[in-house]
Amino acid sequence: MTAPVQPPVNILSIQSWVSYGHVGNAAAVFPLQRLGFEVWSINTVQFSNHTGYGSWTGQVYAPEAVAEIVGGIEARGVLAECGAVLSGYMGSEGTVAAVVGAVQRVRAANPAAVYCCDPVMGDVGRGVFVRPELPSLIAALAVPQADILTPNQFELELLTGREVGTLQDALDAARLLRGRMRQDGPGIVLVTSLIRQDAPADGIETLVVTDTGAWLCRTPLIALDPPRNGTGDAIAALFLGHYLKSGSVASALSLAMSALYALLARTHAAGTREIQLIAAQDEYARPPQVFGAEQVEGA
Repeated sequence: MTAPVQPPVNILSIQSWVSYGHVGNAAAVFPLQRLGFEVWSINTVQFSNHTGYGSWTGQVYAPEAVAEIVGGIEARGVLAECGAVLSGYMGSEGTVAAVVGAVQRVRAANPAAVYCCDPVMGDVGRGVFVRPELPSLIAALAVPQADILTPNQFELELLTGREVGTLQDALDAARLLRGRMRQDGPGIVLVTSLIRQDAPADGIETLVVTDTGAWLCRTPLIALDPPRNGTGDAIAALFLGHYLKSGSVASALSLAMSALYALLARTHAAGTREIQLIAAQDEYARPPQVFGAEQVEGA
């Protein structure tokens, strides 16, 4: 007898959208779909292109629109089938509250749902690029609801008030951040774009810290100047997807970073301003080169 086909896991993704290029939902939805997930996307903005170009057209949607769309999905009676919520750039105080409200509505229907928050606030070189009030609002409202946080090194320092120069600094800051997250969840902190003094200069690392240990994945540093927008959105989606599939943070870290490296290698080879998200589609589930995750803390 043929085994029944299991339906895919549903993920609610609340992020920005661009028509040209790949940031926000335009960077996260497709990789998740290629990994086999159904994605219910809610767009907080719709722009012609990302703001790194200096000019764009489009509009920012009112925070009430997020709640309205979540309500429409809820009316279909399917929120209990939502396995995870993913959020990225939140451009206003109202949007932060709307995202947290959506997480709470999903959890009311499915207490096992996982919330992955990418606390988009800034980056090395650019500094804080969101409204001045947003970092404290994200820390106060979104972080305590999060099961998975995916800050880059700059955002980790901003959220914890700690400078990260070494691996131990990163571990200590990540543990501090873990203590502010939802206590009933897995409490996973994924630190991306980690550059530390006690590591070779020709690579870039991503660190994941949980209650059972910490793992580090290192890939060669691909010099992309300017840095490509959307890579943080893509890695958050890839890590969440692989974690939901395997339940292993070490495996999810290894596969997500390997897939991102393949994506950036294609982008570098093409010499394009936008990440080659579609061209790299076969490599999200099966990266051609796999970089292992080294356990650096725990048994």
